[in-house]
Amino acid sequence: MVSIASPPIASALTLRINLSDEQFFQLCQDNSDLRFERTPLGELIIMPPTGGLTGDRNADITFQLRAWNRQTRQGKSFDSSTGFQLPNGATRSPDASWMSIERWETLTFSEQERFVPLCPDFVVELRSASDPLAPLQAKLQEYIENGARLGWLIDPKQQTVEIYRPNQVVERVQAPAQLSGESVLLDFILDLSPIF
Repeated sequence: MVSIASPPIASALTLRINLSDEQFFQLCQDNSDLRFERTPLGELIIMPPTGGLTGDRNADITFQLRAWNRQTRQGKSFDSSTGFQLPNGATRSPDASWMSIERWETLTFSEQERFVPLCPDFVVELRSASDPLAPLQAKLQEYIENGARLGWLIDPKQQTVEIYRPNQVVERVQAPAQLSGESVLLDFILDLSPIF
């Protein structure tokens, strides 16, 4: 019997291209089946679709965050399709994120409808099998430097979580059963049993 290994899932592709904010927004609208990000230097990152396991895990994280937010009504929760224009010029799409209602309501309808011109208060990045760790760590650090108050880098394969907070050393936790939203997401507890 011959065993054929599955090809690895593709990793992100980075292109050096100069696009205005409007051109980048239009590119994303015209190619809604693709996921794009943009670095502070204007580099275009084309993100591949995730595999089934990562998609299922990410849906669970987004569901738990959304369920908590529906009960508390403290802010707005977002999925991985939402673009945020960070103060440093990057446009990022965390796997899951949240913003306080006070900050959300400072935005005009037009700003809410397009890429959100603020950094979320809380972000989650879920490492998939094809993701190298260093770029995700840099992305979490970028969120914190641009105003996020709490960030989680969840790595199912290693069963670790890196917790990012402003002005603190990154905390690395091995195989936690749950995570607390701390003072940013009051009373939010993420159950990691479906993830690990």
